[in-house]
Amino acid sequence: MKHNLMLTITSLFSILFLTFHLADDIVRGFEKGGVSNLIAVPIFVVWLYGTLVLAGRRSGYIIILIASLLGMGVPVIHMMGKGVGAGSRIAGSHGGFFFVWTLIALGVSTLFSVILAARGLWSLRRGQAQ
Repeated sequence: MKHNLMLTITSLFSILFLTFHLADDIVRGFEKGGVSNLIAVPIFVVWLYGTLVLAGRRSGYIIILIASLLGMGVPVIHMMGKGVGAGSRIAGSHGGFFFVWTLIALGVSTLFSVILAARGLWSLRRGQAQ
């Protein structure tokens, strides 16, 4: 499978998992669910644009790399404290499995996207065709 196709797929999965996770955060009360959460919409649009329109270009790789690095922080933040950490109210709650699963899936897809985006940038630097 071509690396650009794999990067596109993993980046789309990351966006999907992050939107699921944001919605779950709002439903559970970790986020207030107000207009302030709409700041995520343009961020997701830029990430989506970098994934689909700028695929294989330096700017697309950079957008995906930065967004994926930021996305990798979400599971870390929840595992260390608010959400799944010590004294968590998620463990025995309804839908806790989905909450934790999206964190793990998000961590996997964003880390893989970081690796593929870095590889794509490296190949552009070396002048190799993808």
